[in-house]
Amino acid sequence: MQAVILAGGFGKRLAPLTSEVPKPLLPVGGRPILVRQIEWLRGFGVADVVLAVGYLKHKIFEALGDGRRLGVRIFYSVEEEPLGTGGAIKNAEPFITDDVFVVLNGDVLTNLSLDKLVEALGDADGAIALVPLRSPYGVVEYDKDGYITHFREKPLLEGFYINAGVYALRRRVLAELPDRGNIEETLFPRLAQQRRLKAVVYRDVFWKSVDSLKDLEEVDRFFGANNEH
Repeated sequence: MQAVILAGGFGKRLAPLTSEVPKPLLPVGGRPILVRQIEWLRGFGVADVVLAVGYLKHKIFEALGDGRRLGVRIFYSVEEEPLGTGGAIKNAEPFITDDVFVVLNGDVLTNLSLDKLVEALGDADGAIALVPLRSPYGVVEYDKDGYITHFREKPLLEGFYINAGVYALRRRVLAELPDRGNIEETLFPRLAQQRRLKAVVYRDVFWKSVDSLKDLEEVDRFFGANNEH
C-alpha cells in the first residue's frame, strides 16, 4: 500500500519554531512528527511513502533521505509554490501506482486503523476518517434548581464529527483533482454529491492535529507520558 503525506505547509501558527524547521519535523516525545507518521503507516503495511514537500524541503530531504532507515521507500513530490491539498496530491500523481492509496495531512498524529478505512471504501472512490469533535472549552452541567453538578473538561460532543485528515482514495480520482486548490473544497464536495464518498467513524482512538503551540505541547506530553520513544 502507498501513502501520500502532505508536508509542504508553512506552519505559520507555530512560528517562531517553524522559521528554520518545517512543521512536520518538529519533535513530539523526542521524535519528529513525520517519523511517527511513517512508523504508524508502516505498521499497516505501507511500503512506499510519497512526501509532498515545499517549505524548507531540503530539511526534510536531509532528515529522512530515501526512507531506508525507517523501513520504507520515500519519494519526494516537490511543490515550487503552494498548490493546496488537492493540487499537492495531483502533483504527486507520477509516484502513485496503486489502485487505492491513503493520504495523510502532515500535522496529524493518530493510531486509527487504516485497514478499517480501506475496507470501508467498497465501491466508492474515496473514504474520509472521522473522529468525534472535542469541545475546545470545559463544560459546566447544572440541575433543574440551578445548582452546578459537574465540571467536564473539554468533553467529546456526541453526534458531531470532524475530518481527521486521513483519506483512502482510488487512483482514478486523480484526474478530477485541481492543479491548484484544496481537496476539501473541490473534489470532496463533488464526490459527496455523487454518492462516491464514504464516512468512516472512529471512536476511542488517539487523534491530534498539531496546529498550534498548545497542540504541540499537549502531544509532546502525551507521547512522553506514554513512553512512546
